[in-house]
Amino acid sequence: MRLLTTPADSNQNFSKLTLSLATTPEEVREVQRLRYKVFIEAMGLSALANSDELDRDEFDDYCDHLIVRDSKTLIVVGTYRVLSPHAARRIGRFYAEQEFDLGRLDNLRGRIAETGRACIHPDYRSGGVIMLLWAGLAAFMKKEKCDYLIGCASMSLADGGHNAAALYHALSDTNLAPLEYRVTPHLPFPINERDPGHKPQIPPLIKGYLRGGAWVCGEPAWDPDFHCADLFMLLPLAKLDDRYARHYLKETRPL
Repeated sequence: MRLLTTPADSNQNFSKLTLSLATTPEEVREVQRLRYKVFIEAMGLSALANSDELDRDEFDDYCDHLIVRDSKTLIVVGTYRVLSPHAARRIGRFYAEQEFDLGRLDNLRGRIAETGRACIHPDYRSGGVIMLLWAGLAAFMKKEKCDYLIGCASMSLADGGHNAAALYHALSDTNLAPLEYRVTPHLPFPINERDPGHKPQIPPLIKGYLRGGAWVCGEPAWDPDFHCADLFMLLPLAKLDDRYARHYLKETRPL
């Protein structure tokens, strides 16, 4: 089902992007193929390679999958999956609980939507795709009557973890959640064993969360499978930046 259309950037190779929800098993496989190329092939994660060339897990069957396509080629160029409160009850947990203890958020579970597996084709990372995906998230949250958005945002460890440690320390000074929203990683990333003089670079996904007004809810978890450190991000809609609220919540069409 198509949600929105918007002009893409000025690249002449395509004129429009379209946003939709996956409604068939084949569309979900298209999403999983893109994730495989970006998360496994491009990152050289041979331990996660498989003959189907699909990145998939048990949560895929419970999530809704946002899809951005190039309307000229119909190729899937971006995706985000979303777990509703109802779906989280069905599977029995949020994805983030594999990495974090979310006990302090138990009273919010019925009002939380969880995002994950954000993925954009390398040729389409100029901004238009992520803007559409965030618009889709806003529409989803309105439909599901959710007041909170949560997600794990990854930081690469390709540099030995220096940037991840520096970024956490920088964000903990400015964007740390109040104590009642803090979470605890099951496998903490050692944030104090890195170069203290490193100037942090912010990954685009984390930058999007921060621009919206999200909190970092504690120290990062270590994900050895994907060779990254993950921050648990929480965005209360009541805290959403006014510009984002006007753009995403008032101008989105219903799902």
